[in-house]
Amino acid sequence: MEQFVGTFHVGDYVVFALLFVVSSSIGVFFAIKDRKKGASKEFMVGGRQMSCGPVALSLTASFMSAVTVIGAPSDVYRYGASYVIFGVAYTFVVFLTAELFLPVFYRSGITSTYEYLELRFCKAVRVAATFIYIVQTILYTGVVVYAPALALNQVTGFDLWGSIYATGIVCTFYCTLGGLKAVVWTDAFQMVVMVVGFLTVLIQGASKAGGVASVWNASQAGGRLEVFDFDVDPLRRHTFWTLSVGGTFTWLGIYGVNQSTIQRCISCKTERHARWALYLNLLGLWIILFCAVMSGLIMYAFYSNCDPWTAGFVSAPDQVMPYFVMEILGAFPGLPGLFVACAFSGTLSTVAASINALATVMYEDFVSQCFKDLSNRAANWISKGLCVVFGVACTSMAVGASYMGGIVQAALSIHGICGGPMLGLFSLGILFPVTNIKGAAGGLTVGLALSFWAGVGSFIYPASSNNTHPLELNTAGCNLSITANETNQIVTSIITDRSWLVDSWYCMSYLYFSAVGFVGTVAAGLCITMLTGPTDPKTLKSGLTRSVREIICSEADFSQDKEDLTDFGKAWETGPGVQDNNYEEVMEEIERRFKNTNDNMSVNGYTNAAFDHNEMSQDRTKQTSL
Repeated sequence: MEQFVGTFHVGDYVVFALLFVVSSSIGVFFAIKDRKKGASKEFMVGGRQMSCGPVALSLTASFMSAVTVIGAPSDVYRYGASYVIFGVAYTFVVFLTAELFLPVFYRSGITSTYEYLELRFCKAVRVAATFIYIVQTILYTGVVVYAPALALNQVTGFDLWGSIYATGIVCTFYCTLGGLKAVVWTDAFQMVVMVVGFLTVLIQGASKAGGVASVWNASQAGGRLEVFDFDVDPLRRHTFWTLSVGGTFTWLGIYGVNQSTIQRCISCKTERHARWALYLNLLGLWIILFCAVMSGLIMYAFYSNCDPWTAGFVSAPDQVMPYFVMEILGAFPGLPGLFVACAFSGTLSTVAASINALATVMYEDFVSQCFKDLSNRAANWISKGLCVVFGVACTSMAVGASYMGGIVQAALSIHGICGGPMLGLFSLGILFPVTNIKGAAGGLTVGLALSFWAGVGSFIYPASSNNTHPLELNTAGCNLSITANETNQIVTSIITDRSWLVDSWYCMSYLYFSAVGFVGTVAAGLCITMLTGPTDPKTLKSGLTRSVREIICSEADFSQDKEDLTDFGKAWETGPGVQDNNYEEVMEEIERRFKNTNDNMSVNGYTNAAFDHNEMSQDRTKQTSL
């Protein structure tokens, strides 16, 4: 039985509608502002002139999505505050992304992350990786779209699928109109909405639960504060090791080599801006994580005597958070709408970033390879069309998300299964100069096979409560004769003994799927390389690999090359002939800088390759004709 504790008032609708209006307006603004800039690079990477602040907010908003707003508090509610250990994983992930992967991608002057794989290995490896990324992102985005639509359906009774389609339409609209600039600035706005929504729930929730001390005592009595479990058993769902080690591999696949992240980082003015964006983003991740964990604890303290899920008031654990919000905020018109706007903010930012990234890789890795003489205008319109196509695909995928179980585990399982092998592939290229093409292709195949085997098996044969360790939920205050929890215990007791494979390999923590794929890819890749003949590192182009020494000494090198931080866009402002409108001299200056960067990447590697040679040639032809 589903029980709605309240409905939206006029104020709720107004607050909720404002989110869509402002988000759409940002897309319209940049569409009008940049209407004369027809270059596809302007649409895809914002002209590579973004500042670190908006990019940092954008990164935080898109990856701390509705999965965090709704799913993370529910996870803490059921399993305890150990979820906070993800903060350790976030720290390692951001550091490795900023110091290991970002310098390679940024200095290469690429637009699609997977261009690197063709430079390092071959085109076939690039195409395979792009295809995997497209499938992974569409699957993940489907989960992210479904989560807030479920929240809206729970708290208002709105049609679930109508909410999903509205989300997809709005995201596609402003992403198609404004490109990456609209995505980044809309994310920044939506990040503010997420924080305000969380704070509203924290303040009112703590008050309703009897204060912070009461929340702490109730959480401690219910075992929710047992954070550090150092059990090394990989079958345990959440321990210190699964969250820190497994979480690092999972989130590094999302951050370190993911197109959506790297695309926004390379849109920054300089590599220093890109690094600062990542480190500022880490602060945002910690803040959102803290809010999510505290929301879960407050929610448990409030329902410590009558769990709505076990009592049957809601049909799924992920509905507890919106149910809780309506119960504590229902008497304040506008505040329930603020929470739903908070959940939708995370979704809009994630979906828009995914759509933009998918359109970029599809254009760069497929369309531009087949049609090499496209004009800037044609490329721009094709990119916009691809945004529409992927907007429809991601929205449609939400249908499948309704069958994936808990949204946190479903979302991270998808990233783990696909992200681990991809992380291993890029690591083979960057960290192991001896890796050859056969090793890369073979390693990716083995890694995917292992992670899919474990992931799909765990979906078919869910882990038992002996491994997941859900904490006790109480219904003594609900006055129910029989609870759903008791029914579940009866059903569980009927299940027969399962095979060793099911109770071991398939019961592995979902956070280790990425680690399995990574280790399988790297191990198999290196073995195949040794058997087929390693690559001579001296034959590789400069800048395609990165050693531990370079990571440690990166700051020293960075400070010595401050002269090289000026990006190509500065040539339009300070180059010779600008004041006299002599554009021919400007173009010569840009070509000179571009050539110097290609000839000596290790020295001028911090310069952002904002212009490609084909576009400069086209622009020069246009100026000559004028």
